[in-house]
Amino acid sequence: MGWGAAVDAPSGHAIRAENLTKTYGTGDTAVHALEDVTFGIPRGEFVVMLGPSGSGKTTMLNVVGALDAPTGGDLHVMGTSLSDLGEDARTRYRLSSIGFVFQFFNLVPTLTAMENVELLAELTGGNAETRARDALHQVGLGDRVDHFPGQLSGGEQQRVSIARALVKDVPLLLCDEPTGALDIDTGINILRVLRDTTERGHTVLLVTHNSEIARMADRVLRLRDGRLVADEPNVAPAAPEDLTW
Repeated sequence: MGWGAAVDAPSGHAIRAENLTKTYGTGDTAVHALEDVTFGIPRGEFVVMLGPSGSGKTTMLNVVGALDAPTGGDLHVMGTSLSDLGEDARTRYRLSSIGFVFQFFNLVPTLTAMENVELLAELTGGNAETRARDALHQVGLGDRVDHFPGQLSGGEQQRVSIARALVKDVPLLLCDEPTGALDIDTGINILRVLRDTTERGHTVLLVTHNSEIARMADRVLRLRDGRLVADEPNVAPAAPEDLTW
C-alpha cells in the first residue's frame, strides 16, 4: 500500500511531503516542476526515485535538501518543517541533517582523502580527524586516507564523497545519480556502501533514471512531468550484486 493517501505523524518518517509544489516563473511562462506531490518515507529505508529527465527528480532532491524552497504544500524532514525555515535555519539544517552524494564527486584535488572528509567534519563538531578516519573506514578506504583524488579510482573518489556525507553523522543521505559516472562493477560497490548505511539507521533517497537500481530499493517513487505517478513498496529487494544493466 502506498503512503500517499494517509501519512503518519512526522516523527515516524524521514520525509513527509503533502501537496508539495514547485513552480518557476509566473503566468504563461510558469514551469511546474512539482505538482501536488504527496508521499511519506519511513526512517531507515533505502528509497529510489525514478523518472526521465525533466520529471522533477532533481527538483525534489533540492527541495528536500533545502537547496531550494517549495512554492506550496507541506514538507517535513526528520520532524522539521522546511516550510517554516528562514535562510540561516536552512543552512543549519543542511549541515546537521543532510548528507549529499552527487554524480560528480566535487573533491578538492589538492587535499588528501582524509583532508577532504576532515574539512566537513570541522564544520560539524569536534574530533574532526578521528571522525574523518572513522568515516573513511566505513566506506572501505582506511588504507587510502593519504591519497589525493588524482591517485584514486572513480569508485574510490565516490566513496570519499560518501564518507564526506557520513562524517556529519546525519540521518538522511540524498544521492543524485551517484553511479552515473562509474562502470557497472564500481557502481554496484557504491550501491552496496549506500545500502549498508541503512543498516546503521540512515535513510537514503537516491534519484536516478536507471530502473534496474530500483530493484534493490525498499520503496520506489516514480515521477513524471512533476507528478508522483506511483509509490511502490518492494517486499523483496535485490542485493546490489544481483543487479544487471
